[in-house]
Amino acid sequence: MQILVLNSGSSSIKFQLFSMPQARVICSGLVERIGLENAKITYTSKKDEIEKIGIIKNHQEGLHLIAKYLMSTEVGVIKSASEIHAVGHRVVHGGSTFADTVEITEEVKQKITKLSALAPLHNPANLEGILVAEEIFPEAKQVAVFDTAFHQTIPVEAYKYAIPNKFLIENNIRVYGFHGTSHKYVSEKAIQYLEKPKSKIITIHLGNGCSMTAVKNGKSIDHTLGFAPMNGLIMGTRSGDIDPAVIFYMVNSLGYSLDEVNTLLQKESGMLGLTGYSDLRDIESEAENGNEDCILALKMNAYRIKKFIGAYASVMSGLDAIVFTAGIGENSDVVRELVCEDQEFLGIQLDKEKNKKRSKETRDISTLSSKVKILVIPTDEEFEIAKQSFNLLA
Repeated sequence: MQILVLNSGSSSIKFQLFSMPQARVICSGLVERIGLENAKITYTSKKDEIEKIGIIKNHQEGLHLIAKYLMSTEVGVIKSASEIHAVGHRVVHGGSTFADTVEITEEVKQKITKLSALAPLHNPANLEGILVAEEIFPEAKQVAVFDTAFHQTIPVEAYKYAIPNKFLIENNIRVYGFHGTSHKYVSEKAIQYLEKPKSKIITIHLGNGCSMTAVKNGKSIDHTLGFAPMNGLIMGTRSGDIDPAVIFYMVNSLGYSLDEVNTLLQKESGMLGLTGYSDLRDIESEAENGNEDCILALKMNAYRIKKFIGAYASVMSGLDAIVFTAGIGENSDVVRELVCEDQEFLGIQLDKEKNKKRSKETRDISTLSSKVKILVIPTDEEFEIAKQSFNLLA
């Protein structure tokens, strides 16, 4: 079975074509910086490796570009759309409706649309991917894998908000958690590496969207993102944790509308609001050149991550490993060093030389005397989506 996986993020689309169940990657690639002038697509197959920079206005353009490469007479890996048997889609918010992977129907699409209000940067892009894939690959089965599914094991004391009970019972307002496909994949890899099924691990997913999960004995028991993917850590354009009183002040005293505040916190805050840049590569470059805003933003980012490491070590009554993953977590030695700095009291000791090395494999960047393992594990959400899609359809 040939399964195309589409992982549509807020500003990117990762894609991989798998032959299952062999888990053989036929081709892969990434469309990134969607909406910016320096948008880029990379496409890699057994024979070709292509990288092009240009303008990619939106996710729809990006998806059509991916299909163009897949079926290109020069570099393509399929001759027609009918060779794709299934398309597996990452969908960020499944609410309380979806606890498992599902085949996509009109009813499923309607529910994903309804949940877009809770994940406005993601669910619309995920749904766009589904609609375009149905158009390009009409004979393929469409499958949705939900970010929220892995976090269904979070206990009630962690997922319930301290507001009147009726809002949970009648309106399902609670912590859902996100990036579950990534946290599930890397936590399982970490458990294998540690050879310790009963372990206490903190997984740190750092990309344009950021989150952390406390994983105890393989189960998610707490998570930084909540009802919608905008609280917790500082992200590319999202504020992360903020005092709710600030929102009321902005509306009642500063004259902002609720829609304007929502846009501000979702699309104009985070690292973009602090520095003018949403891409961490730009921020690190500016920080190296002495940009004080960028230097402070990096410190703030690391400070927030440290707070949650301490909190999650406490709720798990110990810690065996922390795991860095996703674009920033895997590639930024600067962020990893800032996070691990002065954490010896928790048993976290970083080997700075190991930290600077690059690898596509799981690697331990802690010192030999570190009580807590510091692991960098490349996430593979696409494989996890392919696996779950195949298991559903096979």
